[in-house]
Amino acid sequence: MNTGLLKVCTLGLTFFVVIMTSFLSSYTHNYLIDNLQSDSYFLKWSIHLKRLLNLPSRPCSCSSCVAEHSNSPWFEERFNESIPHLLTKQNSEITDDVFRWWRKLQSDTNPRPFNETISQVFKTISGDSDFPKISPYKCRRCAVVGNSGNLRDSGYGRWIDGHDLVLRMNKAVTVGYEVDVGSKTTHQFIYPESAHNLHENATIILIPYKTLDLEWIISALTTGKINNTYARVPRKINVSKDKILIFNPAFMKYVDFNWMEKHGRYPSTGIMCLIFALHVCDQVDVYGFGADSNGNWDHYFEKKSTGKSAFRQISAHDGDFQAKVAERLKSSNKLQLFSGR
Repeated sequence: MNTGLLKVCTLGLTFFVVIMTSFLSSYTHNYLIDNLQSDSYFLKWSIHLKRLLNLPSRPCSCSSCVAEHSNSPWFEERFNESIPHLLTKQNSEITDDVFRWWRKLQSDTNPRPFNETISQVFKTISGDSDFPKISPYKCRRCAVVGNSGNLRDSGYGRWIDGHDLVLRMNKAVTVGYEVDVGSKTTHQFIYPESAHNLHENATIILIPYKTLDLEWIISALTTGKINNTYARVPRKINVSKDKILIFNPAFMKYVDFNWMEKHGRYPSTGIMCLIFALHVCDQVDVYGFGADSNGNWDHYFEKKSTGKSAFRQISAHDGDFQAKVAERLKSSNKLQLFSGR
């Protein structure tokens, strides 16, 4: 065969393979993810072919991935994948600087030693993470659902339930509000004082602000002796011991310093849940954050407020700055933000 013609054929074949590989990768979000198993032959073939051709691999099979390098210096400066997001049996130690920061968050009278307490926690719960590592073969889509009054009459329910993981927080109520907030809950972020309306079969992620919070989870799963911290807390919770995870204080400090830039006394459950999702999900959709269209900061499951700054009046948090962080993440194409009504 003519050498020139051979080169043309080779280049044409290479071009075809590259185009097909690119097509398969982008097609997964619209078809393969919806219709085939995430570890399907086609996804694996696409990824292995990229490796053979020395093409850049992607961290997930979605049309876009949180973990992909972005063109946002603001995001790249803040996002740190090395920060552990959970305390586990295999990773239960925290550094001295994290401990010093953490123990100042809330007063704790005569606390037990931290290491002794966390050791006891892992004798009570499994101490394993239920979040598999991000995979190039999968597309893990997550909905982070806050409790803002802007969810009223939003009709977001079926969209929220369509996600692989649905992360809710604190006293989230779904019964009676399904049309607007959905009914699915896979993970619920709480602290002892907000441990109400726990969702059946959901994994509970405890955010501990003090050693007593760790003692409480032991008590709530066993003796039920603790019923008060700085406020009344449930003596018992009806949750499987295998469905309890512990938020890592190192991740709390990371959210406070890197993302909230130390605005407020410490980060809210909402912003910690949102940043957590960026670390364990491939795509993140956020609902129920911020004020409603009239500027009211209230909860969708409570009587509608006429006040415009209830959340901002909580001295521990800075709701305005939190809203700015969420908007900046949206403009950096790291999440979709649904503002409701």
